[in-house]
Amino acid sequence: METIKIKFVRSAINRPARQKATIKALGFSKLNQVIEKEATPQILGMVKKVQHLVTVVE
Repeated sequence: METIKIKFVRSAINRPARQKATIKALGFSKLNQVIEKEATPQILGMVKKVQHLVTVVE
């Protein structure tokens, strides 16, 4: 399956608990961290929910 790289670019401080939980579920622990995940519908949906906090790196 295809993989995507996701970078955590904005802090989750002062964000709703659901957005913080989504960031944690994606595997982020600190700012500017880049992780690689498979591009499943579940992961893409999670990225869409916090698209203002992360970017997809090509």
